[in-house]
Formats: sequence, structure tokens, C-alpha cells
Amino acid sequence: MAKEILEPRWLLLYLPVYLFAIWDSYRTTVDMNKVFILAERENANYNSYSIGGLEINYLDKRRPVMAIIWSFFTPGLGQLYIHRVITAIFIMAFMIIFVYFSNVLIAVHYLFLGEIKQATEVLNPQWFLFIPSHIGFAVYDAYINTVENNKLFESEQRKFLQKNYQQYRIKISASNEVK
Repeated sequence: MAKEILEPRWLLLYLPVYLFAIWDSYRTTVDMNKVFILAERENANYNSYSIGGLEINYLDKRRPVMAIIWSFFTPGLGQLYIHRVITAIFIMAFMIIFVYFSNVLIAVHYLFLGEIKQATEVLNPQWFLFIPSHIGFAVYDAYINTVENNKLFESEQRKFLQKNYQQYRIKISASNEVK
């Protein structure tokens, strides 16, 4: 059945782009890992606060479970929870497109009315089947980025405390006298 609907002109356009995306993702990951190792060895500082035209970003500790819950509730909210506004906009926009073209809201309406046959007829499976993978991506992305941001936050806090407070040594006397 896949051969019947396969359009070779589109396949030949998508295949090189797909292969390039895989190769470029791998290459960029290797390069970024090298930069991370160098920065870690140099004990480089982090920019823990930035204000831009589209968002305000700051390092803080977030709960990965909350990112998962918000992403399950509505894909994109987990990204908003961790201040990734542009990613959240794209994820929400695609979710709206998938829900609209799959007619899932109309199907849910018919389910509430008890008309199961009409609900299944109105559902467009080609668009509906995008939704589970899109939710899975949103949950995964929100969770992974929350965990990584938490690691960055802990590293930044460790460096801050070492720089500002570790040079002070408190001497505690051996006796338990209160003076």
C-alpha cells in the first residue's frame, strides 16, 4: 500500500535533506561535546541570566516531573515551564495543526453525544496518528532539557559558592561552651 501512494519526486527531495539532518546532528553533537569538555576543564563561567527580545532566560532548578505533566496536558507547556519559548510556540502550533486536520475535537464531541460510529467516521487517521508521536516528542524534549538545565544550574551554583564563600574558613572550638 505504501508503494501505491509513494511519490518518487518527493522522496528524492526528502531523502538528501533527511540524511543531511542526521549527519549534521551527529557532527554538531560531537563538536558541542568537545566545547563542553574544554569549558568544564577551564572552569568557565555561565551566563545565568539573559533578557532578549522574545524571552527572559535565567537558570533555576525545575522539577522534571512537572515538565512531563505539563507536556502531557498540552504539548509545548513543558517547554514554557523551562523557558524555551520558541520551541514551545512551534510545538503548540504543530499540535493545533494536527488536532484541527484530524478532526479529533469533533470526534470527541460525537463521543460525548454517544455517537461512536459517527465519531470514528469523522476522524482523519492520517492526521490523528501524528498526535501520539508529537506528544512523545514534547514530553521527551521537556524532560531532557529540564534535567540538563538542572545540571547546569547546580554547576553554576557550585562555582558561585566556591568563588564567594569557600575562602572563608570557620574555626570551631573543640569545647561546647556557649560564649
